[in-house]
Amino acid sequence: MIWLVAFLSCIGLICAKPPSINEVDNSRVIGGQNAAPKTWKWQVSLQLDSYGEGFFSHICGGSLLNSYHIMTAAHCILSSNPRQYRVVAGEYDMEKDEGSEQFIHVEKIIVHPGWTGDLGIGNDIAVLKLVEPVYDNGYIEFARLPYAHQTLPNGFTCYVTGWGRMDYWGTTPSVLQVAPLPVVEHSICSTPEWWGNIARETMVCAGGDGVVSGCQGDSGGPLSCLIDGIWTVQGVVSYGPAGMCNQYQKPTVFTRVSFFIDWIISVCNPW
Repeated sequence: MIWLVAFLSCIGLICAKPPSINEVDNSRVIGGQNAAPKTWKWQVSLQLDSYGEGFFSHICGGSLLNSYHIMTAAHCILSSNPRQYRVVAGEYDMEKDEGSEQFIHVEKIIVHPGWTGDLGIGNDIAVLKLVEPVYDNGYIEFARLPYAHQTLPNGFTCYVTGWGRMDYWGTTPSVLQVAPLPVVEHSICSTPEWWGNIARETMVCAGGDGVVSGCQGDSGGPLSCLIDGIWTVQGVVSYGPAGMCNQYQKPTVFTRVSFFIDWIISVCNPW
């Protein structure tokens, strides 16, 4: 998931100017560790049957909103046909059948109307309605969401989780990974030395130390933050730097959930 990188000089940092969106890569955890079992229970795996042959593979993460809905990134929607997707709740080790998993197909895909396919514009969020409800088997928990327009202070530590790439060479874990990422406030992240004008106020930046980051396969998954003793999902993994995921001053960028609360509630009714 997260890999310690000592040779930063080989990364090819983007400096002095904001990168074009062609220099941005979506998805992405690097620098973390195996999550403890039965933690981060709102995390799900979104899987795609690319060829309609009944073989599903992990493409993105997501967060359980309630029994029937999950939240993920709009760029994770590679097909408009909901039958090609399924959600796995209660997943931990993808190489083992642990008896905790719930495999549920998707009934409806709801992509934010402001999504254009351009990560730099934002609105990279989608909600999927499931064919049947997720049930509480002790391995799942519904995500708690922030209040509308909530922001976090610079340096506030949150956690990214997922089954995404762990290094530049594409190594992927079977066990859910977790890593801490400090929030980088918008006034910093939007400067030319960081992400420039493609870091918008509808996004949350976290990381950027050149060591720890999200990576390919983590897209759509949660940025979870402990606030006043309650875990809330503050972000949805959206994009990061092309090439090496863990680049200095190029933090992982998340869709800011607090900006989209009204829309989330409207598409999830009735809860």
